[in-house]
Amino acid sequence: MTKRQRRTFSSEFKMEEASLVLDQEYSIPEAARSIDVGEMALRRWVEQLKLERSR
Repeated sequence: MTKRQRRTFSSEFKMEEASLVLDQEYSIPEAARSIDVGEMALRRWVEQLKLERSR
């Protein structure tokens, strides 16, 4: 059994993808599938972007 290698994403990438959900009204599952990341990771990115925008 092989273990999936952990990927790292730049902050810019995370914010771009989170903005798809917030600004372009993609659903989280749809956006996560299209960029091949887990839904929970994308949810965290969206929440982080919401916090940054509220400051």
